[in-house]
Amino acid sequence: MDWHLLGLSFITVFLSELGDKSQLAAIALSGRCQSPRAVFFGTATALLLTSFLGAVSGGVVAELLPTHLLKAIAAVGFAILALRLLFFDNEASE
Repeated sequence: MDWHLLGLSFITVFLSELGDKSQLAAIALSGRCQSPRAVFFGTATALLLTSFLGAVSGGVVAELLPTHLLKAIAAVGFAILALRLLFFDNEASE
């Protein structure tokens, strides 16, 4: 087991999930329900499943594509998202 990779992925997902829509939905659900334990297990299971699917699909894609091409695709995708947020998101706020 690569403990460094485990810690890095934990910290990355933990920090990215703080204040996320799924966390806000869990807060709203647990505030309306009588069983916050059920909300916890439901949301934890959903996060585990989505993380598992992401890891498996990432492993499959990494087997099919070279690493440098995969990094280039990710960089271009993030750049497009950044440009869209910077220049084309004004319509949604108006």
